[in-house]
Amino acid sequence: MKTSGFMHSLNAEETQKMLPLPVVIVLSVIVLIGGTIGGYLLANKSTKINLNSSSPSAVQTDKAAGVVDKTTFKDSAEGILREGGIDGEGNFHIERPGGVSQDAYLTSSTVDLSKYVGKKVKVWGQTFQGQKAGWLMDVGLIEIK
Repeated sequence: MKTSGFMHSLNAEETQKMLPLPVVIVLSVIVLIGGTIGGYLLANKSTKINLNSSSPSAVQTDKAAGVVDKTTFKDSAEGILREGGIDGEGNFHIERPGGVSQDAYLTSSTVDLSKYVGKKVKVWGQTFQGQKAGWLMDVGLIEIK
């Protein structure tokens, strides 16, 4: 059998190798339904904070926000989040038991801390040397307790 250019003729032997149209339609429907169900399940998967994750990932839920990255944000503090830093260091602070000397002063380039003022929270971040603050932290992740 000769073939030329883009077209060639089909003989009976080649036609028999193709799947029947009803089989193609059924397989297509199964693939579409499976993809839809899989996409729905992935989209509605609840987000849990996993600090043991090997790669950083963003979290944004009702209870937590930020970047889960235990190598960069390895320090943590827990207490009531309040507005105000100390002598220009930090924009917020966490009140912790033991008085003002135990407060952690916070800043963040990844989380809007103002949404959590007055709430008991746990933050993960990176500690920096402060001039006035005993503890100055750049927050990468916050979770409501």
